[in-house]
Amino acid sequence: MILFSTLGRYIAGRFVKGILVAFLFFFAIVYLGDFLELFRRSTERQGFTPATAALASLLRAPSIVELMLPFAVLAGSIWAFLSLSRKLELVVARAAGISVWQFTAPALTVAFVFGLVTMGVYNPLGAYLKDRADELTANMFYRETRFSTDGASTQAWLSQDGADGESIMHAQQSLEQGARLMQVTAMTFDQKGQFHERIEAAEADYANGVWTLRNGSIHAAKLAPKPFDVYTIATYLTIDQIRNTLAEPESVPFWQLRNYIDTAQNAGLPAYAYELQYQLLLARPLLFAAMVLIAATVSLRVFRFGNIGRLILGGAVAGFVLYVAGELARGLGSVGIVPPTLAAWSPAVVASLIGFTILLYQEDG
Repeated sequence: MILFSTLGRYIAGRFVKGILVAFLFFFAIVYLGDFLELFRRSTERQGFTPATAALASLLRAPSIVELMLPFAVLAGSIWAFLSLSRKLELVVARAAGISVWQFTAPALTVAFVFGLVTMGVYNPLGAYLKDRADELTANMFYRETRFSTDGASTQAWLSQDGADGESIMHAQQSLEQGARLMQVTAMTFDQKGQFHERIEAAEADYANGVWTLRNGSIHAAKLAPKPFDVYTIATYLTIDQIRNTLAEPESVPFWQLRNYIDTAQNAGLPAYAYELQYQLLLARPLLFAAMVLIAATVSLRVFRFGNIGRLILGGAVAGFVLYVAGELARGLGSVGIVPPTLAAWSPAVVASLIGFTILLYQEDG
């Protein structure tokens, strides 16, 4: 089989190189843009240093680049096919009796393995690094007790009941998948449902059915604000319920998503977004393989028939259309209009079938 032959390893190596170069290019662009934006917003913050901004951007970049991985595979595959065609290596392979399906097999294998690695290793690592980046940015933007909306904000709202009555909490940013909140505003009500007081705090931590608010002030009707170091709010919510309410699906590592889904379903909470994220990660290897097929349809015949720019543009347009279709399916699946499994797998399956059909028509039709 060509897959394990010298030629197969050579082709696979070219695709590994192309995908890694495209990935590093996207990573550099994302990192530079995020660093410049963070630097602009943080220069007047207490405790800010360029090194802190650089580290925060470096930690946050992997989770942002994860959204661009399909395009990295597409761009890297187009480059690899063009390189092989330009050097007439594919012509020689065809002359030796090797079909398009045989020399595409190593590329598909590389894409599939790359999808598995990004699903099981890169995604959890990116989620962990993003948590660390959020802690760094929280120290710069949300440590101060005065309230502002400057900075990257992932605002969170939480309505809850407790032994002392109901309360509504709003935070500018949630950390540790909802267990820790920054720059918090809490509205508390008594047992009769009447407004009691408003609490503003720099941060809040959850533990054993109690929110502990720190470094803030209490605002009650007709009374002057009263500062405090520690203030507690009781809640009947469990940590699993809080995390299923506040944690963004993209921030949950792949290996924990199944537990989140089961917990939400057992608690009677909707789990569409987490189920969709789980299925999207499972479908990633197939999606990457589809990108290789799309790249093959626009690259294999380039140097034999010309129109290089037009065909490359066609590949970019195909990738953009697939992205739009994927985002549309994601939006429908995240709210339960379309079953999450169907929404996650349909773009990859349809793209694979289209790429396979076009390639079959071009090469064997």
